[in-house]
Amino acid sequence: MNFLSLALTTQPEPDWSRVQALPIHECDEPLVPLGLVPPPIRVYPTYFHLGIGGALSECYVRRSVLARLQKAARLLPAGIELVVLDGWRPLAVQQYLFNTLTQALRRHFPGEDEAGLLARARHFVAPASAEAASPSPHLTGGAVDVTLCDTEGGMLDMGTEFDDIGPWSATAAFEAVARPGPKEAEIIENRRLLYSVMIRAGFSNLPSEWWHFDYGNQNWAWFTQQPHALYGPARLPGLAGRWERQVALLGG
Repeated sequence: MNFLSLALTTQPEPDWSRVQALPIHECDEPLVPLGLVPPPIRVYPTYFHLGIGGALSECYVRRSVLARLQKAARLLPAGIELVVLDGWRPLAVQQYLFNTLTQALRRHFPGEDEAGLLARARHFVAPASAEAASPSPHLTGGAVDVTLCDTEGGMLDMGTEFDDIGPWSATAAFEAVARPGPKEAEIIENRRLLYSVMIRAGFSNLPSEWWHFDYGNQNWAWFTQQPHALYGPARLPGLAGRWERQVALLGG
């Protein structure tokens, strides 16, 4: 069995307070767009297509994240391509996702206190934060949501939809199926393939989400046992800000 088909193991959820306490040594890598990147990487900004306010029509990641996505894509077998569903995420979109999920949980678990609701939501959506010491993972440009497709653009079966909040979204969930039929076996192989190429390319995976991978942020530092993260909160450079910096360099 080659590395692309190694069995996935169940990983515990991290201690989020300790994750957020990890130091960040910001390396100032810029955000770069993925829209011009050639196959075998495809870009489908899901939240934009869902019509979520403030969502971008382009996916952005840090420069080193792009290099690792390209490495992961090159490791895929012929006929399979990597699909990026989301990367850097504006704070307003992160807040919308967190609010929407917690509101749904509050309606379904009316007796749950706020701490319990936060713990449930935290499995799938981080609280919105642009704090320098503890930013939301997607706000750093180091988190990516990905899946696989064939050369015709048909998504491979991963067992759940992207952003599904059920127990089957856990990366290793289907490994527990005692007697997998043809459908389950296909899902298992697809998840193993995605996980294997992303980990080999230098990413870490969020155990509760088969689609979520990190590089350079606090999640990545925790799961790969690094002493510090490389990425804090990032912002897209606007034209006005760029001109301000250039004018300042003109002197006089």
